Amino acid sequence: MKRVTVLMGGLSAEREVSLASGANCASALKEAGYAVETLDAGTDLGHLIAQLQQQKPDVVFNALHGRYGEDGNIQGVLNLLKIPYTHSGLMASSIAMDKTMAKRLFTDAGLRVPEGKLLSRAEVMAGDPMPRPYVVKPYNEGSSVGVNIIRPGDNAKPFAGIDWPYGEFVLVERFIPGRELTCGIMGDEAMAVTELRPKSGFYDYANKYTEGFTEHLIPAPLPADVYAECQRMAVAAYKAVGCRGVARCDFRYDDTGTGGVGEVYLLEINTQPGFTALSLVPEMARHAGIPYPKLVSWMVERAQCDV
Repeated sequence: MKRVTVLMGGLSAEREVSLASGANCASALKEAGYAVETLDAGTDLGHLIAQLQQQKPDVVFNALHGRYGEDGNIQGVLNLLKIPYTHSGLMASSIAMDKTMAKRLFTDAGLRVPEGKLLSRAEVMAGDPMPRPYVVKPYNEGSSVGVNIIRPGDNAKPFAGIDWPYGEFVLVERFIPGRELTCGIMGDEAMAVTELRPKSGFYDYANKYTEGFTEHLIPAPLPADVYAECQRMAVAAYKAVGCRGVARCDFRYDDTGTGGVGEVYLLEINTQPGFTALSLVPEMARHAGIPYPKLVSWMVERAQCDV
């Protein structure tokens, strides 16, 4: 029986999401017939390595989210320990987590992305760096952590009265009006496209992880060519970054009649999408007839270290 350690928790702002993802994955892997242990990555690297050496897993299911878990750091540790792990390797994980670097690769691959720039917080606070509305967000966080939309008529300056623990530099992007879309990738094949309709505001952290806050429309009610374009762009982004296993791309579709009617914009790629009860990739898999235990089993059987 293959031994799997589910790595979860960790240090990032997405710790609670990771704990929920990890618990769900562990339960499904047990149902699928694996010998499963869980391990909170914690804050002590030496302790983490000792625990992995004690558990002696055949595979690590990496259910960590955010910095230190999906940015190449833990992937490097697992490479050195020669323990195969799920999801993308060190380089792809690092690039995808650095939104500015990922955008360069997307642009080089001919994929449409919102215009943006990396600036210091001081530069943003000194005056609007682009016409409003625009988006300000950390350049190396996930789950919409720290995302703010600066709209026309807002009186407060960006960051005013906000606790900002995400570093001195931020990514500023043109706000794309329209609809929120996402598409999973499993191997080199696109999964379903889902439209996300928050009941209020935008698809922020609360709307992602609070039951009933956002309606998931799967398959997304889109023109056939737009649906196919999302799938094409998702696979192209996956290949441009060098991902493996399961990933997910997020998009905005501008159907508002302003700033490029009917255009799809790639926002980012997530190399370790969530596996909570409200998460999107498991929902896409169910839509395709792939139950949760079969999905995580597929990931475990394709786990590997970097060559």
